[in-house]
Amino acid sequence: MDSRRSSKSLNERRSLRTRISSNPAPYITRKIGTFDILDEESLSLIERSADRILSEVGIEVRNDPVSLKIFKDSGAYVQGERVRFETGFCRSVINNSAPSEFLQCARNPARTVKFGGNSIVFSPAYGAPFVSALDIERRYARMSDFNDIIKLAHMSPYFHHSGGTVCEPTDIDVSNRHLDMVRSHILYSDKPFMGSVTSEQRARDTLTMTEIVFGKDFISENCCTMGLININSPLVLDGTMLGALRAYSSANQCCVVTPFVIGAAAGPMSPAGTLAQALAEVLAGVTLTQLVRPGSPVIFGYLSTGLNMKSGAPVRYDETWKCFLAAGQLARRLNIPFRCGSSTTSAKLPDYQAGLETALNFKSALMAGTHFFIHASGSTEGGLCFDFDKLILDSDMLGMAERFVKGFNVDVDTLCFEDIKDVGPGGNFFTSKHTLKNYRDGYFLPEVLDSQTFEQWAESGSKNSAELAMLKRKDLLNKYEPPAIELAMKDELNDFVERSRKV
Repeated sequence: MDSRRSSKSLNERRSLRTRISSNPAPYITRKIGTFDILDEESLSLIERSADRILSEVGIEVRNDPVSLKIFKDSGAYVQGERVRFETGFCRSVINNSAPSEFLQCARNPARTVKFGGNSIVFSPAYGAPFVSALDIERRYARMSDFNDIIKLAHMSPYFHHSGGTVCEPTDIDVSNRHLDMVRSHILYSDKPFMGSVTSEQRARDTLTMTEIVFGKDFISENCCTMGLININSPLVLDGTMLGALRAYSSANQCCVVTPFVIGAAAGPMSPAGTLAQALAEVLAGVTLTQLVRPGSPVIFGYLSTGLNMKSGAPVRYDETWKCFLAAGQLARRLNIPFRCGSSTTSAKLPDYQAGLETALNFKSALMAGTHFFIHASGSTEGGLCFDFDKLILDSDMLGMAERFVKGFNVDVDTLCFEDIKDVGPGGNFFTSKHTLKNYRDGYFLPEVLDSQTFEQWAESGSKNSAELAMLKRKDLLNKYEPPAIELAMKDELNDFVERSRKV
């Protein structure tokens, strides 16, 4: 009797939680334009080259006979593991069914986000095996680090999404860590989250845990989680990623299909060649999602770097930023949401180099029209390390970016003619009506970045930005309170995790 009442109560609360709000927020709504770097002729040449790659070279599908059969049954030419497509086939499939916009539901409906259109969604960095901070010597990441990142992202108003594998917790066996990571997203945050992609079964475990939160019927019709599907450039779709792709797509959950082209290594050194190859890879991967389940949500992902030809290390400078802008144009022509690289740096510490590279990488991706910033903060060493202090510092940049993309209003009030008239020549606006009305939020006020006078800064301890970020981080974690979750749901999640663990 008590068990039935508990189950009924959980189902009733789940029903309330899964009602989509008429105003799905928070996320940023862009009010300024994007930057187009290429003209129509250049874009058409890249698209035609991508079609030639797909028809004459093809892509290789490794260790996945199921996906090979899906491609073959759709009319693609399959020879061994090589798959070739007729010109225009992939674009036709995508245009016929891939949604141009979609919602990802959050455990807290008020935090549901939208991808596509004029929306922008920020989440923490992804996949780093190492962590560091001013008070943490660089080391392999642990599950406690993963939990802290989720908590910090949950508390920040500038993150709209909890992310995915925000770091790789190496203190838990690889066969089990996906269970703990997904559970962490659900328990320590009520924002949208990404799931596991390191095997088809781990993707299915993510789906089961998502069903516990939202209900099986609900997720069959609504996107509630997503997987980051990486292409093995050049032109290889491997069975591990494709198994996860098929699991998410068949369940109507989002796949973020993303090549990672390293110029002169995994792709041509030329930006045009890099873009053509990446577009071909995206077209093939996105096409498979629609062949598995037409209408399933999908995102056009793009990442690329150059290569330091002296050291062999990736570099994210001028040509990379140009590619971000052009990739955004290609995604808009394909009419599906766009994911692009953002706050990444090759620096080892949150120093001047880190700030410079992060800001320029981020600004290029922002002006490219990116909808989903998976690496919006915390990344150092080109993604190999997650720096906690940089997470806090980058958050201020995200707040500034939100103000920037909203533009500004021009109307009678903002033109301030009466204030200008009252103040007149040689006066000041400290006490004008508009200033008194708007001084609290007229300009963005960073939470960490220092804007004091030298004397104020010296009096407060002469702290550098990393020290200020460390203090802010510790304060936030001390104040953290987990979002409410039904006890029955928490118990069900814990039971599933423990049953699913491999010895």
